[in-house]
Amino acid sequence: MAKFTREDALEYHRLKGRPGKLAIMLTKPMDTQRDLSLAYSPGVAEPVLEIEKDPENAYEYTSKGNLVAVISNGTAILGLGNRGALASKPVMEGKAVLFKKFADIDVFDIEVDSHDPDEFIRIVAAIAPTFGGINLEDIKAPECFYIEEELKKMLDIPVFHDDQHGTAIISAAGLANALELVGKKHEEIRLVISGAGASAISCADLAVQWGVKRENIMLVDSKGVVHTGRADLNPYKRRFAVETDARTLADAVRGADVFYGLSVANVLTPEMIKTMAEDPIVFAMANPDPEIKPELAMEARKDVIIATGRSDYPNQVNNVLGFPFIFRGALDVRARAINDEMKLAASQALAALAKEDVPDSVLRAYGLESLKFGRDYIIPKPLDPRVLLWEAPAVAEAAMHTGVARKTIDLEEYREQLAYRQGKGEQVRYFFQNKARASGGKKRVAFAEGEESKIIRAAYQLIEERIATPILIGRPAVIQKRIEELGLSCCPKIVDPNNCDCIEEYARAYHELRARKGVTLAIARNRVRQPNIFGSMMVKMGDADAFISGLTYEYPDVIRPALRIHHTAPGVRRAAGVYIMIVDDRVYLFTDATVNIEPTAEDLVEIACLAADFAKQLEIEPRVAFLSFSNFGSTPHPLSEKVRRAVEMTKVRRPDLIVDGEMQADTAVVPEIIEERYPFSAVKDANVLVFPSLESANIAYKLVARLGKAKAIGPILLGIGAPVHVLQTGDEVNDIVQIAAVAVMDAMERERRVQAMG
Repeated sequence: MAKFTREDALEYHRLKGRPGKLAIMLTKPMDTQRDLSLAYSPGVAEPVLEIEKDPENAYEYTSKGNLVAVISNGTAILGLGNRGALASKPVMEGKAVLFKKFADIDVFDIEVDSHDPDEFIRIVAAIAPTFGGINLEDIKAPECFYIEEELKKMLDIPVFHDDQHGTAIISAAGLANALELVGKKHEEIRLVISGAGASAISCADLAVQWGVKRENIMLVDSKGVVHTGRADLNPYKRRFAVETDARTLADAVRGADVFYGLSVANVLTPEMIKTMAEDPIVFAMANPDPEIKPELAMEARKDVIIATGRSDYPNQVNNVLGFPFIFRGALDVRARAINDEMKLAASQALAALAKEDVPDSVLRAYGLESLKFGRDYIIPKPLDPRVLLWEAPAVAEAAMHTGVARKTIDLEEYREQLAYRQGKGEQVRYFFQNKARASGGKKRVAFAEGEESKIIRAAYQLIEERIATPILIGRPAVIQKRIEELGLSCCPKIVDPNNCDCIEEYARAYHELRARKGVTLAIARNRVRQPNIFGSMMVKMGDADAFISGLTYEYPDVIRPALRIHHTAPGVRRAAGVYIMIVDDRVYLFTDATVNIEPTAEDLVEIACLAADFAKQLEIEPRVAFLSFSNFGSTPHPLSEKVRRAVEMTKVRRPDLIVDGEMQADTAVVPEIIEERYPFSAVKDANVLVFPSLESANIAYKLVARLGKAKAIGPILLGIGAPVHVLQTGDEVNDIVQIAAVAVMDAMERERRVQAMG
């Protein structure tokens, strides 16, 4: 677990701009008198009247649909017990920021100073109209059961006690996967739960939903086994009382398949684990110290699968995998409740996600080289951005199927909307992939570095998401071995240049292309076995629709063979490269940062036109600014004159484009500068930035990406005679998939043009 001192924790909450962890943010403009009138009086009267007519309109005109109350009375704070309502506020604020961070849900934290369950219920019910959902937190058992049950009866919005259900949902997902790994079924196992509080009861209930027989579940509280002979049981424990001679935890776990720990540290001993069934599954979830330390458990039983609540061990049962996404799905269909079916759906989605290939961003966040489904990975990691895209739709779908949803949504569209919540970069990624999917996944994309693990993982994703049909160039035995090591089930086509029937045909075709450049047939036979030449020839000969390389090659090693084989596109003198730069919610195209080192004015015209046309493919209306150190002649110099000539030529060549320059970079992207100083300019707030040299473009995009935290997508090659695209050394799997989607879009656009020409 992360190490910090007491003062570190206090300073974190006290400083950093202002005390606490929350602030309110405006979502509408408040800059003019008109804005104020619309926001408050008199404009606010109109939505008031509409909500009076139909309360459902509150979801349309207020923040209700994205607002959750996190409410506590402080009687069971984390591991600290009853510390009072006010003392619970840091925890409730912490819960609020997790809602916002992981699911973009707004939260008001509310601390109720009452230990009377009925008074607490009345207070919560009275303020409920404000919210789209209620998250109860840190309320002691058994009052928490009663409070949740009564509020669920009274309110028509989701009420969810995360201390009860969150742990149950996450652990149930892990248990399903652990059982699959050891070849056991829910209906066959015996489950022992140390603890009989809110979480323990909910874990038992959800285990039953998954198929565990109620009579095979045994609870053990501080007084021993919960059995039918005890007279001190509350109604919630009584539901799980069993007839048994077992009286202690040691008695209970003997022969058990699964142990759930929801109690205190060190109650499960190595000797107890030794008495459990073959392939025991131990979820020691007490925090910060588990019921047994994983190293002791594994020393006692080599065949154990263990999970804890801690981040410094594998298989962390972390509630943040549940509540943000459960509420996200419930809010987005305006659910009246969170029912058992929705909890089960959330758990099933998490179990399924753990079997998928893990993104590089997750590996990097946890300092891992690799991670795949197995004994040390049965639960997704909390920082996996895909949890939102898997769990929330599953919850929303269950809500619709069970009739608690007020609103019906299209789940595919909903997944896309959820991705947009993760930022403009995800929106652009979805745009590329949706465009590429229009081909039905039939476009064949060849990869030079087919033996690389990242390429294989990207190929798997391309197949799974029906984006393209990947072709891996490399040795079949090596690639198949890597696929097995990665635990993937994909079967992409593999082509080995050193053992390929087409090699002679490719050699003769390459010889024809390069014969007058000193390439003999013997040389051609040797060269076409090189992956970068072989891949480009696959496209040339119609055996692939696009080619991608560059993960382990230098940029020129890819682009030179491509230009020698395919040349530039018809009517194009110069190829160029463009980066899509995403800054907050803005999209810019930077060109040319990769191909033309010292472009002439004529070259800049070509580069600008290629970038503008690509912007249109992205459904962006291009506003092209030619950049310089001068603003419209303010600093006469041969370099700024070159840019000015390029602007004039572009306006003549492409009168359909909005173009201006020469201008400085800030002038190009800050509309106020243009409006105040250069109102004659046609370009205000440019989105296509044409740099005067590769040097300046390369420096700019790297600085913006590193210091400005912009998302860079590219480089994307423009103007080459075939769909050939280049990766960057160190690209992640998602980057490779994005470039592959661009390559498919490129191939589709070329095909469309050919068809249009008849």
